[in-house]
Amino acid sequence: MSLSRRDLVGSLTAAAAATLAGAAQAGDKKQGTSPLPAGGAAPAAPAAPSATGPFTLAPLPYADTDLAPAISQNTLAFHYGKHHQGYATKLNELVAGKEWADKSLEAVMKGTYGTDKLPLYNNSAQVWNHTFYWQSMKKGGGGAPGPGKLADAIKASFGDGDALKKELTQAAVGNFGSGWAWLVQEADGKLKVLKTPNADNPVVLGSGRPLLTIDVWEHAYYLDYQNKRAEYVAAWLDKLVNWSWAESQMA
Repeated sequence: MSLSRRDLVGSLTAAAAATLAGAAQAGDKKQGTSPLPAGGAAPAAPAAPSATGPFTLAPLPYADTDLAPAISQNTLAFHYGKHHQGYATKLNELVAGKEWADKSLEAVMKGTYGTDKLPLYNNSAQVWNHTFYWQSMKKGGGGAPGPGKLADAIKASFGDGDALKKELTQAAVGNFGSGWAWLVQEADGKLKVLKTPNADNPVVLGSGRPLLTIDVWEHAYYLDYQNKRAEYVAAWLDKLVNWSWAESQMA
């Protein structure tokens, strides 16, 4: 897959690249191979905030009012326009004039994990995580996945969708402090749920192929739910989860 230095999609699929095409900027192209399969294109999205540097935010794949009432327009404006943009802005400051400015987002993230370059790792991983998080939701989401390979894998791995939601809830609500809950696919095709702290994700941990993620940093929900993280997670699973995105990410 051809990757632009100015594209924050990193190793996200061609589905994400199509969805976020409005964020692509002119510039030198880099060649790389994504571990994720292609999926279908998503609807047009609002324009992305401006940024200076090799990395710029991709636009959201929905209007900023589309996730309400589960996630309000106010929360989305701060989360995407302030927090996510802040990570991208800081990342651009950190790579300016350095060899990292010529790398893909995923290369920066992987190359700085477990090193003394913690600011580079934290900001690149948070940009990647948030880009994946936006795709993990959609207007009118929730419910159960339709018939297909994802539904079959959920049945084989968890027994049924309710058991999966219970595990995701436990991972998200039980993640002490800031972090993420993930649905991932292992090399043998089985699905599992895991939680990661801070900016960590399954890509750098080598713990499976990400299919979905729930952001449980307080800025993801505090304006709407205050300290009631469990209510946010319940609303996320009932109203927002994008099963079609998860299926598009499967091997």
